[in-house]
This record gives sequence, structure tokens and C-alpha cells, in this order.
Amino acid sequence: MAGHENHHKTENLELSLEVPFPSSHHATIALRSLNPDREPRKGGISKILSVSGRTLSARWSADEARILRVSVNSFLDNLTLVTETMQMFPMDT
Repeated sequence: MAGHENHHKTENLELSLEVPFPSSHHATIALRSLNPDREPRKGGISKILSVSGRTLSARWSADEARILRVSVNSFLDNLTLVTETMQMFPMDT
């Protein structure tokens, strides 16, 4: 059964998402709001958030579609909350 492990090995699923904001200040606020802590799950998924100019970038890598879907759905729910909150409290930038 030495080769048995190779039959269950799967390639990682990857997803990248770019979200434009009105300014780099808005994008940075979103980054800080969405990335306060690491992913709660220790294995199976990684998420990297970054800002370049006024664009927030999110990149996921997961070994299962289900884990990826849960993380992305949670991120999108939180992103919606962050953007709605920003619209309620306009900033001059």
C-alpha cells in the first residue's frame, strides 16, 4: 500500500478576487476590517488579503471545494457589511 496515499492527493483549488474602492484609504479600512484574525481552521485553506492602490485583493487556496466555498461566502458577507457601513459614514479622502 505504499502508493495508496497518491490516489487521495488532490490539487489545491485557488480563487482570486479584486474589489475596487473609491480610494486607497477606503481599501485599507476594508482590509483592516476584514483581516483582523487568521482563518480559524488550521489546515485545508489559506487566505491572503492585500491592498494595492484603491484595490483590495483576496487570494484563497484550499484542498476542498466545500472549505473554499464556506470561506469565500463568509468573506463576501463581511465585505458587504463593511461596504454598507462605509456608505453610512462617508469619508472625505
